[in-house]
Amino acid sequence: MKCIGSTPRSWFLGSFRRVTSTSGSRKSHPSFSKFLLPEISAGILVSALDFSERRFPKAPFSRVRCIHKMTSCKKKGEEGGDSPGTIDFYSVPVTALKFTVRKKLALFLNPKNVVAADWRELAEEMGFHYLEIRNYDRLENPTGKLLEEWQAKDGSSVGKLMELLRKVERENILEDFMSAIEMDCKQYLNKPLQVPSVDSSDRKSSDDPSGGPPELYDAFICYCQADIEFVHEMIKQLEQTDYKLKLCVFDRDVLPGSCIWTISSELIEKRCKRMVAVISDDYLVSDDCDFQTKFALSLSPGARDKRLIPVKYKQIKKEFPSILRHITICDYTNPSTKSWFWKRLGKALSQP
Repeated sequence: MKCIGSTPRSWFLGSFRRVTSTSGSRKSHPSFSKFLLPEISAGILVSALDFSERRFPKAPFSRVRCIHKMTSCKKKGEEGGDSPGTIDFYSVPVTALKFTVRKKLALFLNPKNVVAADWRELAEEMGFHYLEIRNYDRLENPTGKLLEEWQAKDGSSVGKLMELLRKVERENILEDFMSAIEMDCKQYLNKPLQVPSVDSSDRKSSDDPSGGPPELYDAFICYCQADIEFVHEMIKQLEQTDYKLKLCVFDRDVLPGSCIWTISSELIEKRCKRMVAVISDDYLVSDDCDFQTKFALSLSPGARDKRLIPVKYKQIKKEFPSILRHITICDYTNPSTKSWFWKRLGKALSQP
């Protein structure tokens, strides 16, 4: 082996190749080293190594390795997933992410980007359909709404979110916000277990005798007993068709023994997205229907959220209620629009 001074020539050759590799070029140039090395002295090579250390210090490369370690979100059971000091991000729900992180994600994903993937590509990977994505596109912050809807689905987690961001090639988001995401996850995992005090006023009413979570519905049906036949037709047209809506019919879905006013207000406010009021002469003289209608209107003044949908299914002799005159209705009595009635009502109740 030929030597330069007391150091083997092969060592300088390898060092020189590493210098050329870490100095910004994508690959070393063995031909360049081969032809020039006989003409280069050991002093020049040492100077080149010193210049490389000053021009390209090691700190940035160690930082890159640190970021890679932090963003490794392996599931439990995989190699490295249970090593000390690491977080199993797949065990952390999306609800652990605080407002600051969500706001930063929105700043990156909300703008429609031609080059990089935006929130729409992420929504497709999350399993949302085209029409759902179109509805979110009308919102001011579609990314925020997307996270709220997705976090309620099975299989969602912080680890899964990180995996999908990599899948749509948005690793830059993880590199910028990884420390904030990691902090939120640590706070979630380390928070003390809170045992709520037993208070009858905080009890969640549930129609499930086994004590399961309260059932959610697409619409609460406000009706009188005299109009039950039309309610059965609504169930047939909206629940047993392609709309697959979930209606809350008081006589069918509420167990006996509940306080009418309490359970009605809870269903309308917390467990039903909308309310359908079946207008008839009997409805106009019903105290229960009057309470339910006024309560629903108080939750959405000016019908901003389209929370209340009046339905007129037969001719009425009394005057139409004045509090509903500013809201568009679905009129089953109009022969010219009767063929569109169920389609209009189904689409109105299917909106997010």
